Amino acid sequence: MASDIIGVIVWSERPKELADFYSGKLGLVPVSERGDFTAFEPHPGFRFSIGGLHPDVKGPNKDSSRIMLNFSTSDIFADYSRLSELDIPFIRSPEKEPWGGWIATFLDLDGNTVQLMQISE
Repeated sequence: MASDIIGVIVWSERPKELADFYSGKLGLVPVSERGDFTAFEPHPGFRFSIGGLHPDVKGPNKDSSRIMLNFSTSDIFADYSRLSELDIPFIRSPEKEPWGGWIATFLDLDGNTVQLMQISE
């Protein structure tokens, strides 16, 4: 039985540009780069990877709401401001959720939905 999620792979026809987006704009640090595959480890035991050359992946994401990548932040307003200055167009500015946290949403270069989440104020 599965007991934990240990990774996510986002496949892309332009993996280098997408990996550069996540490292250059979001500040993720690659822990492994092998050909068209880049892995990040935002915390021990969890890999977030960008890969290319998947035979079933063509073009941008056609259903950006199907899967949302959520990244934790301790200051959503500072990150929202910084990323906006880097010309990332947000589709949802920071808003407080009924459960008490904050969310801001944008699309990455391939049209995948990315959310910044601040769990506590």
